[in-house]
Amino acid sequence: MEYKRSNKEKEVFSYENSKGKLWMYRHKYYDGLTGKRKEKKKHGFKTEKAAIQALLEVKAQTLRGVTSYIENDNLTVAQWLDIWYETNQKKWKVTSRKQREMAIRVQMKPLIGHFKLQQLTKSLYQKNFIDVLEQKYKPSTVRLLHNLFKIAINAAVEDERLDRNRFTKIAFKNEDNQTAKREENYLTPEELNLFLQTAKETENITNYTFLLLVAYTGMRRGEACGLQWQNIDFKNNTITIERTRDSKGARTPKTKNSMRTIKVDKSVIVQLEKYKTWCKATLFAFGNKLNDSTFVFISYQTGEPISDSGLLYMVRRVVENAKLPEITLHGLRHTHCTILLNKGVNVKVIAERLGNTPAMIYEVYGHVLKELEEETVQIFSDSIGANFGAKK
Repeated sequence: MEYKRSNKEKEVFSYENSKGKLWMYRHKYYDGLTGKRKEKKKHGFKTEKAAIQALLEVKAQTLRGVTSYIENDNLTVAQWLDIWYETNQKKWKVTSRKQREMAIRVQMKPLIGHFKLQQLTKSLYQKNFIDVLEQKYKPSTVRLLHNLFKIAINAAVEDERLDRNRFTKIAFKNEDNQTAKREENYLTPEELNLFLQTAKETENITNYTFLLLVAYTGMRRGEACGLQWQNIDFKNNTITIERTRDSKGARTPKTKNSMRTIKVDKSVIVQLEKYKTWCKATLFAFGNKLNDSTFVFISYQTGEPISDSGLLYMVRRVVENAKLPEITLHGLRHTHCTILLNKGVNVKVIAERLGNTPAMIYEVYGHVLKELEEETVQIFSDSIGANFGAKK
């Protein structure tokens, strides 16, 4: 096959095959890690301009020393997901590992696994992944799968397989009205008051105390289930989160940020004191004693630590009895954060309280922060009490 050098770029060539005249580039560079001379070439461009543009992108990468990006341009999404999972699975908690394995196998690979990782654009991702998922799953599930994919993409950027994450601002359906609020899974302050009052009147003391604690702290359900009495400081009104517990047992939280000590309202401490007295009597009835390592939340029927599996039905009962919109237990965490944001509490403070990073707060609660930004503009204007029109 005969190659003819372009008059515009010495590393771009034209050639003829059964498809007609096509273009290719051939770029030589030094590997930033090994120092070895390498060559990157690619055929099949329909125009000279397209070949030159692709070559310039490769040159820009080599100048920045990001040669691994160049060498992985044929890597598919499925191949990267396999690499990401196999490399990191031992670092993840068992729940995260199972969740990510299933998402990769059931949704990500079938829908977008065949795309080249570097060629998956935002529009292709929206059409072939998000739009398809929204036809099958509820909004919260779609957001979860989107967030999991972004984690995998961020890892590809860190590993220099991609230059950036293109999937940070994706459009979701029904985000501009009251329906969106319900899909975001949180209650207003008035609704939360009704929820807790109903729980107090209709649920047993364990369930009510559990819901009160989660609502007033934004704690994850596993973190609440993992609390032991030694984690409650009645003198200083603080609670220390140092483990999570579910049907698979107790273990350390999934991230370092989750290990934290937070202040709690005095009313919560008072309820915990009452509940502790009840726990002592209940454990005694079953021939046991309460000590520092005893799990806080126990069943009134057995005296054993409660199971996280029954919490879903507990919340559902309270919602139905209070005639409130549907919400999950995790929705109480969203409620806690949303209320604090609406009261103007610093994002960093909220992140530390919830065991998140500020970036995660901005990611999940961006819609709330956007509304607050608009209110802030009006507040400033109202505060100075002036109306400066355009100068004539």
